Amino acid sequence: MFARTPSNLTRTLTRQFANSSRTSLGSNVRQIRPFFSVIAKPAVKASSICKRYASSTTPHSTASDPAEVEAMDCLEQGTRLLEEGDVEGAKRLYARSAEINRNASSLYNLGVTYYHLKDFDAAISSWQESIALQPSSPDAHTNLANAYILSPIPRPDLALHHLRIACSLAPEDPEIAFNLAAVLEATENLEESLEYYKKCEAYGIDRAKMHIRNVTAKLLALRMQSTGQSDQ
Repeated sequence: MFARTPSNLTRTLTRQFANSSRTSLGSNVRQIRPFFSVIAKPAVKASSICKRYASSTTPHSTASDPAEVEAMDCLEQGTRLLEEGDVEGAKRLYARSAEINRNASSLYNLGVTYYHLKDFDAAISSWQESIALQPSSPDAHTNLANAYILSPIPRPDLALHHLRIACSLAPEDPEIAFNLAAVLEATENLEESLEYYKKCEAYGIDRAKMHIRNVTAKLLALRMQSTGQSDQ
């Protein structure tokens, strides 16, 4: 189905996107974005942390529940360690939080640590479970797509599936649109890739202009080749 072999596809995407992922849900980490942001930022950047979903309590628990308190403490401590670069320490704390309260936030953050440790299968598993609990997170879908691309056996079909979902959940997010355009380009879906790059340009992403030129040139070459073959 895809013109590129998996290994070539991975090399192509890795050159553009490198090793990064969005983090996180809950009172945790967020905004370590895959693909596009790697062009501009390091993989982990403490200044990009924000408290998006501040509570890890459930409808059947309260913040005064000792187990819930421990789970939240583990999330917060894990985030501090991740900001400091202690990924292994963060992983242990996130795993403990997930053990106490297996919710989307703890699983999401656990996936982030696995991702940075290059355990892509474990990252995929964590993010799949996080999405099952909270399917409306565009960041989780975007990260999962990134892991599918960089895993030992790349699955660009699944990456595209989750990036499309992420785009539907956050249609005005230019970074997700850029990620989708890049994977579409790498898998030779050039017409659709060009469409998304143009959206990125409209969002103000200057780097999209170069990709628009490249994809336009590829399409022109394919059309000329097709015309030449039909003339023979």
